[in-house]
Amino acid sequence: MEFLVRTEIDLPAAMDAERRAGLVEAEAKRGRELRAAGSIVRMWRVPGRTANVGIWSAADATDLHALLAALPLFDWMSMTVEPLATHYLEDPDA
Repeated sequence: MEFLVRTEIDLPAAMDAERRAGLVEAEAKRGRELRAAGSIVRMWRVPGRTANVGIWSAADATDLHALLAALPLFDWMSMTVEPLATHYLEDPDA
């Protein structure tokens, strides 16, 4: 099943720079792992914000929640999730 996931990241301004860098590095590493595993199908950055939009693949909503909750930056993320369904057209040439 595929999901459209919109994510906004809001790290505290007062966060220690070393901790911030470590979290960002861990997030990038985990993202690469999820991409290699097929859980992240496609990802786009939103220019001008610390946000992204992605297509994720998971068995169901519970599985997706487990994937998202395990992200290193999860505690500082606001997310919206929309399940996606295949769009069927009776006549794609019409």
